[in-house]
Amino acid sequence: MTMSPRRQDLPDLPPLIHQALLNPLLQEEELHNLCDASRQLGFGGVCVSLSHLEAVRQRLGGTGPVKLAATVGFPFGALPAELKQAEAEWAAAHGADALDVTPDWSALVNGRANAFAEELAAIAALDLPMTVVLDVNQLQDEQLALAAEAAMDAGAAALQAGNGFGPAVTPEQIKTLGQHTRGRCAIKAAGGIRALEQALDLVEAGARGLGTGHGPSLVQALRQER
Repeated sequence: MTMSPRRQDLPDLPPLIHQALLNPLLQEEELHNLCDASRQLGFGGVCVSLSHLEAVRQRLGGTGPVKLAATVGFPFGALPAELKQAEAEWAAAHGADALDVTPDWSALVNGRANAFAEELAAIAALDLPMTVVLDVNQLQDEQLALAAEAAMDAGAAALQAGNGFGPAVTPEQIKTLGQHTRGRCAIKAAGGIRALEQALDLVEAGARGLGTGHGPSLVQALRQER
């Protein structure tokens, strides 16, 4: 099957994929297989909870092309700032290359934008690339704009549209987030990315990272289509 002209100019998909290893019921064999596949297929990264961080770091080996991101405050950010900071510091000390941080939504929606930003700035001070997870399905546009601005000011390297809960992330949400970032940082899409056409639409809309639990099947589908 030949790809349409609209698709042929898109960047290579594997380096954009961040394989999610967040299922708490993930068995060790499956964890190892997904780590190996991420390395063999040339994924940009893997994302893990703290409970899997050390095992995945060992499986991937030392720092290499597949970046290891650890979640902080996942999935809803409903932790005191001190506990999130402790999570981030623990992750930094145990092999994380980057941090995917869920911020304090309660602070933002209740008018404490300074507290929202200060929590993120303290984590950014650890000097690991920080992706801030934005719940685009819950936030109103004004709240999303405020969150994006505060996260970028705090030092976010990327903003993630979606946290994997609720409806799948859409190209329209990626475009909206792009309007708020104005090129100041990268945009990562996450949540419900299972089909190749869906992934390519998100990339076309401006996503420069794809958080998904289905990385190997996306690459297989891409190879079959080519």
